[in-house]
Amino acid sequence: MLYKFKSKVTGDVIMLEANGRRVLQIIGKDAANSAQGIVLPEQMPAAIAALERAILQEEAARSAAREAALAEGREFHQADTISLRQRALPFIDMLRRCEQAGKEIVWNT
Repeated sequence: MLYKFKSKVTGDVIMLEANGRRVLQIIGKDAANSAQGIVLPEQMPAAIAALERAILQEEAARSAAREAALAEGREFHQADTISLRQRALPFIDMLRRCEQAGKEIVWNT
């Protein structure tokens, strides 16, 4: 299943289910109980701030894991995964542009 985010200002942003659900949870939307929803322009600043905090937390955790491994003399292998920053940046851009234009974002699965 996919999450599709649409607006009248930008192109669509499409995410795999797990990634879309995580982003929606971070911004305070209940993705588990609804297959569709809306992000209103007045909700966008808080959504952007929440995503930016989550990105910083993930990066700090990765950095701490790297430092701990080096302190123990172990080699640190960063997982070959895509970071939240990489996944969320297109959506954050969409939020910023829609906020400036005063247009909502709708999402569905």
